[in-house]
Amino acid sequence: MSAAKSKVTSKFQTVIPKAVRERLGLKTGDVVRFRFSEDGPVTVEKALPADDDPFASFQEWGSDEDERLYRDL
Repeated sequence: MSAAKSKVTSKFQTVIPKAVRERLGLKTGDVVRFRFSEDGPVTVEKALPADDDPFASFQEWGSDEDERLYRDL
């Protein structure tokens, strides 16, 4: 497993290391998404255009029951 590091500034900004940019295929203007897992790790991935949905982060509305009730809307 490879690893890359980047320092966080006083404004909580950081540079995405070249190896990570290349691996994700990032270009200027791309958006990255941070995914949180239940057991702690956070992953960084390139966000796809469909990820622009502002309601996609509302996990509490994503149950199977919700999907069943709202699928025809």
